[in-house]
Amino acid sequence: METSPDAGVTRRAVNPAESRRASRGWWDADADAYQAEHGAFLGDVDFVWCPEGLREADAHLLGDVAGKDVLEIGCGAASCSRWLRTQGARVVASDLSAGMLRHADAGSTRSGVRVPLLQADAAALPFAQGVFDVVCTAFGAVPFVADSGRVMREVFRVLRPGGRWAFSITHPMRWVFLDDPGEGGLVAVHSYFDRRAYVEQDEARVPTYVEQHRTLGDRIRELVAAGFVLDDLVEPEWPDDHQGTWGQWSPLRGRIFPGTAIFVATKPA
Repeated sequence: METSPDAGVTRRAVNPAESRRASRGWWDADADAYQAEHGAFLGDVDFVWCPEGLREADAHLLGDVAGKDVLEIGCGAASCSRWLRTQGARVVASDLSAGMLRHADAGSTRSGVRVPLLQADAAALPFAQGVFDVVCTAFGAVPFVADSGRVMREVFRVLRPGGRWAFSITHPMRWVFLDDPGEGGLVAVHSYFDRRAYVEQDEARVPTYVEQHRTLGDRIRELVAAGFVLDDLVEPEWPDDHQGTWGQWSPLRGRIFPGTAIFVATKPA
């Protein structure tokens, strides 16, 4: 069968339903391969914020979680949630993908550290108002949702006053460059201000993978519009002893410009 010219990779707008359907389908299908490739780096009971290897045990971006009610959205295999549980938190781990939650359950069995698992859309959290002290995600949910402002509002709603919200994403600056860990990824080729989604689609132009781009300013405005106060914006530096690569993350690029942005915000008391 001849491949349609509409199939492949493009940049275009997608609606929330298209984005949700693509994310669920992609991560259900890719869960095994993702965990096989990255599971050892992420660990079964560890909170790794980003490919640079920054750990919550060292960064303390969430503060003291002992005795706190914590929600992780876009939890993947839930290694972060299990680590939080070992620190004394009461944790719920949620993800849109049943495939990733299957790996979360397997990780609980291997480690003996269990947390409640929930299949849920980060843009429509099935919780009452003000029931969590902390909400967090390491590269989950936020980059894949068409209306990420709604995610910010949902997180704000379920947090108690004084609660903390922290999330990591691909640094918006990276969208200027090709996804190439080598020298080809050092040349700026895209407009930073092109907010159209990165879309992989089939011959019928149905999105199969969607990732959203927002500028740093966009992200800050989303937080402020939801009611948050931004406490910190962390741009992890590439460690000298880290020689691994993760997709487009590499020592070559990481020592020149940031690959990750971590936003830390508070719901006013």
